[in-house]
Amino acid sequence: MKRFQFFLLTASLLFSIKAISQTKNSKTMNNQIIEKFSVIGISVRTTNENGQSAKDIEALWGKFWGEEIQNQIPNKIKDDIYAVYTDYETDFNGPYTLIIGLTVNTLENIPEDFVGITIKKNTYQKYVSKGKMPKAVLATWMEIWQNKDLNRTYNADFTVHGKKYYDGENAEVETFISVKE
Repeated sequence: MKRFQFFLLTASLLFSIKAISQTKNSKTMNNQIIEKFSVIGISVRTTNENGQSAKDIEALWGKFWGEEIQNQIPNKIKDDIYAVYTDYETDFNGPYTLIIGLTVNTLENIPEDFVGITIKKNTYQKYVSKGKMPKAVLATWMEIWQNKDLNRTYNADFTVHGKKYYDGENAEVETFISVKE
């Protein structure tokens, strides 16, 4: 769990950095349409200003793992963990909401202190981070922030932490960025 917390702290700090370097650790895929889906989880409203997201995101992931939130989510479809970035006030420099949870087949019976969200059908640019984590996924986010041609909608972006995330040197995490068609 300490390694994962380090990952979150590092990822959060990188959100606060305005200077972004070129990376080669992720593979960009073509745009794809993803049908609507729902997630139940826990959330925090944060901002990348003054390093606030580093504190908030680390605390949220700590709660997710420490309280075994994944075991409290009803109607889950599978065990892949979704980190959904949504309700952007402007772009990644402004306030936004992070929800960490699992996909579900219904938003009925949301536990107290949890939230439910339906992500609408949208076009996404998919990135696959491959290699040692968290380095590979952090490099992917740097690539995304640097990409001035990525026509983001800032509706909802998400990462999928599936079984391959825990596969050491061969780990994979998928990142989906909502884009205009």
